[in-house]
Parts: sequence; structure tokens; C-alpha cells
Amino acid sequence: MNITITDHVVVPVANKEDARTTAQLLEPYSVGDITVLHVVEKGGGVPDKSPVEQSEQIAEDAFEAFHETFPDAGTEVTYRRDVVQGIINVAEKVDASAILFRPRGGARILQFLAGDRSLRLIMEANRPVIALPEREDDQ
Repeated sequence: MNITITDHVVVPVANKEDARTTAQLLEPYSVGDITVLHVVEKGGGVPDKSPVEQSEQIAEDAFEAFHETFPDAGTEVTYRRDVVQGIINVAEKVDASAILFRPRGGARILQFLAGDRSLRLIMEANRPVIALPEREDDQ
């Protein structure tokens, strides 16, 4: 059985602006089913970064922004301490053919100190991971 790499992609988004930009970057490409994902980062023994209601509103706003470009995209919210593992778990749950994401910039020292999630996702995922290139006007 042959699987097309973009039969069903999971697309993680952080917030409304990220979702809108990611959808716009994805628009020129041909993909099958899309599951847009928001991971609510849990505190793991410490207070959560934001109240559940606020996190769920961020997810809803992100989905609404993504749906401006891809109205038929499915949605998933997961609550995890480890964002990367949350993405991988949802990709498994929905049997995605690939994980597609937009790398987010930031200072290299912060990425080093916090652990680069993009690199972890690429190294730990059990399916292909596709990074969308930024448009020239976004750089």
C-alpha cells in the first residue's frame, strides 16, 4: 500500500496569528485532509501557564483563523506538559501521514536553553515532518 505523504497532515498552531500565517503558507500546496492542532501546555505539578478557559479560547480563535483559508480542516486540542509529545500523540491518534509545521523564530540562545521544539519534533516523530518555508516578505 502506497501512502501519499500529504494524505492527512496534522498542523500544530500556537495562536490566532500563527494559525492564519501557517494556513496562508500552506495554501499554495496540495494536501488531503488537515487536522489543525492546538496544544495547551500544562504545568506538570506547577500552576498552568494560563487558565483553561483562556487556553481554550486561544485554541478556538486559532481554529477560526485557520478555517478562513481551510474551512474543512478538522480540529484537535490536547493538554500536555510536553508540547512535542502532544503533537506526536495526536498525529498517531488521527493516523496522520505527516506532521506539517511552520518553524517559529526566536533567539538562538533561547532555543538552546529551552530545547528547540522544531528539532525535537523532527527527531522524535514516528512519521514524516514537513517544515513550511517562510515567504520572503515574512523574513
